[in-house]
Amino acid sequence: MTSLPQTLPGLIKAAAQNHPQRIAIREPGSELSFAVLDALRLQVARALIASGIEAGDRIALWAPNCHEWVAAALGIHSAGAILIPVNTRMKGVEAADILEQSGARLLFCIGEFLNDYFPDMIRGQNTPALERVVVLGKAHAGDLGWAEFLRQGEQTPEAAALERAAAVRPEDISDIMFTSGTTGRPKGVMTCHGQNIRAFDEWSRCTDLQADDRYLIINPFFHSFGYKAGWLAALMRGCTIYPLAVFDTDSVLTLIGRERISFLPGSPTLFLSFLAHPKLKDFDLSSLRVAVTGAAAIAPSMIHRMRDELGFKVVVTAYGLTECCGVATICDRDADAETIAHTSGRAMPGIELRCIDEEGKEVPAGSEGEVVMRGYNVMQGYFNNPEATADTIDRDGWLHTGDIGILDAHGNLKITDRLKDMYIVGGFNCYPAEVERILTAHPAIAQVAVIGVPDERQGEVGKAFVVLRSGATLDAAGLIAWARENMANYKVPRHVAIVEALPMNASGKVLKFQLR
Repeated sequence: MTSLPQTLPGLIKAAAQNHPQRIAIREPGSELSFAVLDALRLQVARALIASGIEAGDRIALWAPNCHEWVAAALGIHSAGAILIPVNTRMKGVEAADILEQSGARLLFCIGEFLNDYFPDMIRGQNTPALERVVVLGKAHAGDLGWAEFLRQGEQTPEAAALERAAAVRPEDISDIMFTSGTTGRPKGVMTCHGQNIRAFDEWSRCTDLQADDRYLIINPFFHSFGYKAGWLAALMRGCTIYPLAVFDTDSVLTLIGRERISFLPGSPTLFLSFLAHPKLKDFDLSSLRVAVTGAAAIAPSMIHRMRDELGFKVVVTAYGLTECCGVATICDRDADAETIAHTSGRAMPGIELRCIDEEGKEVPAGSEGEVVMRGYNVMQGYFNNPEATADTIDRDGWLHTGDIGILDAHGNLKITDRLKDMYIVGGFNCYPAEVERILTAHPAIAQVAVIGVPDERQGEVGKAFVVLRSGATLDAAGLIAWARENMANYKVPRHVAIVEALPMNASGKVLKFQLR
């Protein structure tokens, strides 16, 4: 068992005491030491307490990767509140659904980003519990900005924030991360401080994350890969993070050389974009040491190319889902390219892994079955949804992932299929039911079915099969344009087929295998 503090407030306090002057976060034009980050999170906690936030309240955070995101999250935890990350790709109606379901009392959100002013997207939406919006970055007239919010904390003694932070326990819920699902409506996954710290302490050991690493975090903070395997893991090890808000291949390759980046997790799509760059040899990538990837199948040749052309000494793959803190298996650092490419490694210590048949019996090694797991990393349940929790975690504590896989004789897991129709667009999980739910709101659509289809750049993208209402007219371009206004870009179907009817079975279920 780790000797680290078992709460996030405890982690940042310890980091500030152990290496106060070491740089925790570096961004263009600014840097924060661990001591400064510690002081800033206490300012946030004081301002939250001044706003009437109590322990156990839910606070949402809707912003791209930046130091304010980390400070706000640590401040939320230090106030004893629960963090609700919100996907920056979401449109207003999607974000409002998260705020409404979670009962978030306060929202930290970016101002201008990706040609939208985020507070405007929330105005007028159904968010009955929401009391305040704090704008990170430049706030419009009448909106509460970050600096002004922090000043409001001056009325709260620092001792009150320290007392609140000290009262946080390892078993307290640290975050609720909303994940898409087969029902079409996101579900809130609850995890606690202690289990997240244990999981990513082990992940950091397996990936060889070290204190002198320079960690470029491209994966978004609203996702476990950017938050827990990102700045949380870095906080444990005391290394420096470089948050990236918007990805651009040239800028990232330049930054790697300039800042001597050594640690770089990302989806296979990220590394493919590097390898496909026509002037790759013009960039200095000699500092790169560790790559962590997953979420999509890759070829052994790509592992060799990442080592030979990008210079990574270590390449590992991992597997997990939000319901298990984001991680369950990981490859050995010295595994061969075939093992890294074709499997997600073995279960981490303290986690049991099985593949079972339809009757719930464990299948022999080498045979397909549903992947189930049990251990400290399994979520505390879905927020305010005991029925879905009972459907996912059985009476013996096994988490049913919905993924089909094979465990080989060495315990390495290979994911072969998905029970729940999910497909992965550029590293983002996309669930057809959620996309279908939004598309059916279009006045011209009577029925719709969405599947994932192969795509050279993104791995997979959505394709929508649409049945129109009687007398309605709609073309593919019109529907795609409408979808871009109403859902996150990665969810938008890239292909549309207008059909007279969808294939159905006798009970009225769409036969999606006939659409593939």
